[in-house]
Parts: sequence; C-alpha cells; structure tokens
Amino acid sequence: MNYIKQLNAAFEKFFFDDRLNPTHISLYMALFQEWNSSRFADEFFVNRRELMRVAKIGSKSTYHRCIVELDKWDYLFYYPSKNPYKGSKIKMALIETSDEPDMGQYNPKLEQLAERYHPIREPVVYQHHPTNGQAVYPHRPVSGQALVSNINNTKQVNINKQPKDRQAVLYFFKEKGFSADEGKKFYEHYQERDWKTSDEKEVRDWRGLAINWMDRTELLDEKNKQNKKGASQNRDNLRTTKIKDYGQPL
Repeated sequence: MNYIKQLNAAFEKFFFDDRLNPTHISLYMALFQEWNSSRFADEFFVNRRELMRVAKIGSKSTYHRCIVELDKWDYLFYYPSKNPYKGSKIKMALIETSDEPDMGQYNPKLEQLAERYHPIREPVVYQHHPTNGQAVYPHRPVSGQALVSNINNTKQVNINKQPKDRQAVLYFFKEKGFSADEGKKFYEHYQERDWKTSDEKEVRDWRGLAINWMDRTELLDEKNKQNKKGASQNRDNLRTTKIKDYGQPL
C-alpha cells in the first residue's frame, strides 16, 4: 500500500467532486487515519463516538449522512453494525487517478496538502551538504521524491487491555458524563467474564468497549423513556372527568 499515492489520488478526487463539503473530507481523513493505524488492513472496525471527535462532527445525523454518502460515492464501503458491543466495519476504496503522477517527481502542492491533513510529527532537523555546506531537509532525497515518516503510521500496542482497577473505570465513565453506578455495572460484568467478549476473545481495548457500553445504555434509556411516555398517554386516555347522572329520566 503506497501511502502518498493513495492520499494524492484522494485529494485529486476531492478537487473535482462538487458533491463534497468540508464535513465529508474531515470524516474521510479521520477514517484514513484509522486505516493507516490498522496498517492498511483490508477491513477494520471503527467507533462512531471516536470518529466524530476526530472529525469534529457534533451531530449523529450528520455523521451517518456523510458516511453513507461516502459509501454511495465510492470512497469507501460501509458495513453498519447491529451489535451494540461491536463497531461498524469499513473497507476503504482504492482510488486511482486518470493521470498518474510520476512518483519520482517532487510535487510541492500535493506535499503541502498531505502535510496539512496528516502532518509529520517528528522534529525538523537540517543537515549540511558534505560538499557545499548547503542545508538539506533530510526527508526529501536528491531524486526529489517526498518521503513520509513512519513514526505515527501505526498505533502503539495497547498494553492496557484491562483496566488497572475499578476506580479507573469509574473515573472514565464520569469523564464521559455517565454515573459511577453505570461504570460499576460495566466493571463487574466483564470482571466476572475474565475480560472476555461474548465470543470468548480477550478484550483488546477496555476503553473502546466501555464507549460501546455507553452507546448501548443511551439507546436503552431512550427506549425506556419512549415506553414510559406511551404508557402515560394510555392511562390519561382511560381517565374521564365527566360525571354522568344515571338517575335522570331518559
């Protein structure tokens, strides 16, 4: 998988696609980073809450509209999950350009776009040319091809598959706006199962699992509110304030 080739092709497609707005591009770049972090796997799972945070999308409806449209317009393949404990699956489409640029030719505009949306995070160190003393940027070879650092291309291995203790879980739930009781339920649920999922696989990221738990809790709370509202309306319909006098003659 050629990182720069794929990203350049995506930017070229953005330029000619008038259907896109900034939210589409922001979401695509967030998904591209997740794809990069999974080492460009054929398919990978995503968490809606985390994607919305990275892409700076504040509305669930906006998120779902944009990801469905990106699927419709052949930027990716979106497989929504019906399991509240399992994220949706994404397969990124390989984009090809009609006029493929020469990868040995330095293109400053494309490099600026790449650095804007996915900057290299290592410090810039200038070296002196061994013959003429001219400062040389080490990430741009003599041939002119721009190189991309692989420092942030992969996520660090998650060594905290399980929480340190229950207090860490309670703090995490409180940070996300949930009660300590809900955090306690989550901790005890998976502690009893030795931190394994329903398919007997070890938990890879307890924080991601906790976020899925929170999403499911919100859905259940909303459903319970709707049920209570419907039951209250039914009770009101059965009540009557009109007093009938059956003693009056017909």
